[in-house]
Amino acid sequence: MISFKNVRKITTHVLQEMKLKGEKIAMLTAYDFSMAKILDSAGIDIILVGDSASNVMAGYDTTLPITLDNMIYHAASVKRAVERALVVVDLPFGTYQGDSKEALISAIRIMKESGASAVKLEGGAEVVESIERILSAGIPVMGHLGLTPQSIYKFGTYSVRATTDKEAESLKKDALLLEKAGCFGIVLEKIPAKLAGEVSSSLNIPTIGIGAGSGVDGQVLVFHDMLGINQEFSPRFLRRYHNLFAEITGAVTNYIHDVKNEDFPNEREQY
Repeated sequence: MISFKNVRKITTHVLQEMKLKGEKIAMLTAYDFSMAKILDSAGIDIILVGDSASNVMAGYDTTLPITLDNMIYHAASVKRAVERALVVVDLPFGTYQGDSKEALISAIRIMKESGASAVKLEGGAEVVESIERILSAGIPVMGHLGLTPQSIYKFGTYSVRATTDKEAESLKKDALLLEKAGCFGIVLEKIPAKLAGEVSSSLNIPTIGIGAGSGVDGQVLVFHDMLGINQEFSPRFLRRYHNLFAEITGAVTNYIHDVKNEDFPNEREQY
């Protein structure tokens, strides 16, 4: 396990330095204290308290149902475990789309009630005003372009985005707008690798890819997906680093067996 004394505390400034040095940024999701403790101890750079909690923690089909109160609960749980990673929290659907004042109020609640380091929101030109207003309160903002899950009903599919020249040019313009607005970084989700590399090269701020190839400045995956807990989700971009579903199932099966056969608890496990 990495000692906290030997690992720098991650800030938005450190992320900027990492991009300049060509050092890749590692980002994963977390939704609770125990999970976040493991990620932070392992040396992860950014922990994203994603609205994907709506899917993997609550079992919804989309990210839309999760509320601001839900996100604050998860974010506060994560932040209590973290000593060095940058904690970024998604602004959930319906908390910033109305107007920039609503966005600011939502972001302030997240920062005050969870202790997080930054917020993330989806969209391009249409959210610039909200980004600028949030930044005016001293709250760091991360952008998100490409496949934006909160807009799933607009597009009707989770397929690769920005595949035409027109769409690619629009995404490039949006990326520059987000940088100009003051975002400290941008997530690029499920877009062609060539386009993601071009966007990354055109920006001074870091890009974090998920299904966006290797030309970005860092990568993000959902913790449950990369550990093989969620067996149903297997997109092309996902690399599974373990099969925890099988291991946990085996452990639970053994526990049931021991209880049923009165092997647990034994004499050493009693007072």
